[in-house]
Amino acid sequence: MKKTYKIEVDCANCANKMEEATKKTAGVKDAVVNFMTLKMKVEFEENADPISVMEEVLKNCKRIEDDIEIFV
Repeated sequence: MKKTYKIEVDCANCANKMEEATKKTAGVKDAVVNFMTLKMKVEFEENADPISVMEEVLKNCKRIEDDIEIFV
């Protein structure tokens, strides 16, 4: 399953780090963060719960930059 989320991030470098952190999160098959459109596309692994996975994604991204926001 794929979902798109609106995000708030201050710079392209942080967006790149956010993408890397998302890809390393359990339950995420693939992720793409677009700084220009402020959107994150996430492909979840089969049988993954998107809500709980996105909670972990947000925690991982907050470690990079604490003012990052993902609107679920």
